[in-house]
Amino acid sequence: MAKRREVEREVLGSIGELAASGLPAAELFRQLHALLLEPLGFDGGCWHGNDPVTGFPTSTVADGLDFAQFEQAVHLELQGGDSTTFTAIRTAGHKVQTVDRATDGHPERSVRYRELLHPCGYGDELRINFDIGDGRWASAAFMRERARGRYDLPDLRLAERVAAPIGAALRGTHLAALRGARPPQPAHTPAVAVLDGYGRLRSADAAARELIGRMAEPTAHTGGVPSGFLTVARLAARRGSPAEMRVSTPDGQWLALHASPLDGRHSGVAVVASPVSPSQRLPLALLAHGLSPREQEVALQAVRGASTKEIAAHLHLTVPTVQQHVTAILHKTGVGSRRELVALLMADHLPTLGLPPA
Repeated sequence: MAKRREVEREVLGSIGELAASGLPAAELFRQLHALLLEPLGFDGGCWHGNDPVTGFPTSTVADGLDFAQFEQAVHLELQGGDSTTFTAIRTAGHKVQTVDRATDGHPERSVRYRELLHPCGYGDELRINFDIGDGRWASAAFMRERARGRYDLPDLRLAERVAAPIGAALRGTHLAALRGARPPQPAHTPAVAVLDGYGRLRSADAAARELIGRMAEPTAHTGGVPSGFLTVARLAARRGSPAEMRVSTPDGQWLALHASPLDGRHSGVAVVASPVSPSQRLPLALLAHGLSPREQEVALQAVRGASTKEIAAHLHLTVPTVQQHVTAILHKTGVGSRRELVALLMADHLPTLGLPPA
């Protein structure tokens, strides 16, 4: 037990060092993967950056997996009805879960286990949601081969202990991306791509081809498109109606992806990518700065130009309580006035006004 606690301390210390290193998300995922490989004892794994608002996967870093199975994994994740999806785990009030525990020791009850994990030789899977506050920053899945046995309570304890600091580190990468975002080009043309029913690229205009190349993932799946494109297209196809999510490019540009099913059963899905508007970026900024749900409500009213008295009346709060929330908001965002707060959250790009205090 003492040795296990020492391992936990070393891992947490290393996570703290990585969090302070300023690495972009993809490299941070790779470093964390190597750090946790031996302590958690897994044979393959994948990390997903998320749209922090919806929790839908927007990027993937994986190792030791068969990428031919990637489209099926996305399909199983989004179709619902399985207790082992990231959404189901979050809904059940957990940050960490395994297939074995989620199915009470009967993994065959899981569609994901029957159709994906077992055929690939895995006996158990550990999944973590890196949620901090209302922000759903990332998720990870770690597969263990059957010969190595199931994840035990010490494994879950370690996973639970690393979830919060990793989530905080990833929130920091989002904040850095927002602070360093380039202003969109005035004459920017939306990028348009069409995916087939399996998530494979059918056609694309020049802007989409350039964007897909820029967002290419080193561990690309066989569909040939970035994870965000595949996820939003699959989501729209499953719903039979438009879907939307936000993604960040490797160079820090935030984009909105809009997906719509085309007419006809086999016509595929059109995905349109364009720079996020200030209103689409606002929820990201509120979450990235670590504002509580109530502070987010107050900040939204302040951005709309409401006075302290108006905010108090609208949110059924006292004026002193609103003033306390405003003080906390200014502290967390590192600005000195409401005017600077509006500029920070709603400008064409987020200028550097000083990072919030540690």
